Amino acid sequence: MTLRVYNTLTRQKEDFETVVAGKVGMYLCGPTVYKPAHIGHMVGPVIFDTVKRFLTYCGYDVTFVVNITDVDDKLINRAAENHTTVEQLARDMTEDYLSNLAIMGVDTIDHFPRATEHIDEMLAMIGQLVERGFAYPLNGDVYFAVDRDADYGKLSGRSVDEMIAGTRVQANQDKRNPADFALWKRSRPEEPAWDSPWGRGRPGWHIECSAMSIKYLGESFDIHGGGLDLMFPHHENELAQSECCTERPFARYWMHNGLMQAGRAAGKLGGGHDRQGDAPISAEDQEAGKLAGSQGAAPVCELFEKHQPETVRFFLLNTHYRSPIDFSDGQIEETARSLDGFYRLFETFERISGLDFYKLPSARRADESPELAGDLEVYAELHELRQRFLDVMNDDFNTGGAIGLLFEFRKLINGFISDQGLDAGGNATDQSSEFLRDAMTLFRECSGLLGLFSNAIEKTQAAADGFAAELMELIIAVRSHARDKRDFAVADMIRDGLTGLKVVLEDRVEETLWRRDT
Repeated sequence: MTLRVYNTLTRQKEDFETVVAGKVGMYLCGPTVYKPAHIGHMVGPVIFDTVKRFLTYCGYDVTFVVNITDVDDKLINRAAENHTTVEQLARDMTEDYLSNLAIMGVDTIDHFPRATEHIDEMLAMIGQLVERGFAYPLNGDVYFAVDRDADYGKLSGRSVDEMIAGTRVQANQDKRNPADFALWKRSRPEEPAWDSPWGRGRPGWHIECSAMSIKYLGESFDIHGGGLDLMFPHHENELAQSECCTERPFARYWMHNGLMQAGRAAGKLGGGHDRQGDAPISAEDQEAGKLAGSQGAAPVCELFEKHQPETVRFFLLNTHYRSPIDFSDGQIEETARSLDGFYRLFETFERISGLDFYKLPSARRADESPELAGDLEVYAELHELRQRFLDVMNDDFNTGGAIGLLFEFRKLINGFISDQGLDAGGNATDQSSEFLRDAMTLFRECSGLLGLFSNAIEKTQAAADGFAAELMELIIAVRSHARDKRDFAVADMIRDGLTGLKVVLEDRVEETLWRRDT
């Protein structure tokens, strides 16, 4: 199946064709680093990290850029509140953001350009826009003249009048048009400032992304990503100023992810959550429930104190990227419970085969994927699952559908283990051992494309608690003694009592295992 991508610019899915054959340039709008990162800041990076993994698997050479906005009104105001400098605040919050990305397994980003390091590129673009009549100086500021761009509004689909009516524009009575936006702002005393032909000042927000994306990816590149709330005015303005400056198409595909929001309960985990339509949910509808730092969202580091980062990543990818993500601790706890089944499968696999799932080879490109050529009929089901996984990812990077298929992988493999009696003392044949290894290797390959199950997670406190483990060993020994004496009433009483405490016993040929059924 050919890779197809939903393009916000055209409001339809399109076959994916790159500007340069075999190469992909991808830009994602990053954070304004004025406060600690919250869970909403992780959504875009996790999604587009996964997009890059899949594009790389498909054979593309991908350059992935995420910017850092380190000069802005929010930074200036927060630095004053905290009695620190803008530079120090930006450094601290950038370090926090990058640390949390690493914890989330986002490790495919090639460049993190900072706005303050690219002032010269911004000044050059602004100068070209002024020279070509698309921008005008005004009392130390420089504004983009929206009425000079005949295509202005083509991304959001809004007219200039609608934009003026529905958007807070900068108050400056001398602007030619209320919708004109700032490319350069005159700085007040003690604010960050750089020299320019129009006086000392600092760049506007929109010009930063245009200058940095063009520097690292060229005047025309393939994918521009960001949250749906950025489509207007930020992306609309980026698109306008970039194409007026270069006279070339800017980004070929505009991909907008749904926003993190509090409220409605999402669907049950374990299915193919591909909740998607032919058009994106409106930015206005999502903004109403958006979970953002300005609304009190807790720092993401606090979330990691309660939930494994892998659980959070799984949760974010369980919904199609264009749909909103309904956030709650309950939803993440449900995700954690669904993941326990995968971790138990990895333990079972190691117990049967002696192999560590996390050390199995994991192909990062399709041409590196090992051939599945066993004789057992069940291989046909494995081939089918692999193809279905690739098909849903080729259909606009449907990670929700892909995660649903991971559950089907798990069901197939567990069923095979049960049918063959591999975990009950049965003798594994060469064929069954080969299939189990092949199936788990393919599962690792597919899950790795989502950035999941790359490394063994730390044991939870309940599992790691030495006293609990020793106590369970004693209880299991007492139950075993009762069974040896054929006192099945006591043995069953112990099992039933543990079941009531959500402790599950699994009797094996040589031992009895236990786990918490959370």
